[in-house]
Amino acid sequence: MQWLCEWRLHMKVTQTTDYELIAQLNQPVQQIHFELKPDYFKEYNYDDVKQFFKDIVHKDGFIFLLLEDGGNPLGFAMIEIREYPENPFRKAYRSVFVHQISIVETQRKKGYGTRLMEEIYNIAKKHGIDVIELDYWVGNTVAEKFYKKHGFIKQREFVYKKI
Repeated sequence: MQWLCEWRLHMKVTQTTDYELIAQLNQPVQQIHFELKPDYFKEYNYDDVKQFFKDIVHKDGFIFLLLEDGGNPLGFAMIEIREYPENPFRKAYRSVFVHQISIVETQRKKGYGTRLMEEIYNIAKKHGIDVIELDYWVGNTVAEKFYKKHGFIKQREFVYKKI
């Protein structure tokens, strides 16, 4: 147990606006998406991804978390604080929406994703939000197992038909 505590001391999660680094760390998650759904997702292109993150990194509501271990960047999370106004069908609510979590492929299953989720929970609590939302693609069993381990419950299903 002491080893685990010492190991976690070297792990650090901070907010970042370093869109170039986030673009680099996005490669593993983009690769998974492309492999699962090549008709839907593009192959990873650093310059295009960098421009996307450059355009969004300072927008209100978006937060980028950088995970480092021993000073080495190993992953990131892109989250958004969403405001859902009341309408005739739904009550108003706020959530933290997890757009992406990406961990360097060789560093998976070492607690890094869990550490990012802990920080996401802390941000939600700090903002008085009690709902974390996210989605993942059918067939992404790694994401499915990870989120299930963290207590996420399937609430609705999104279906489509290609014609």
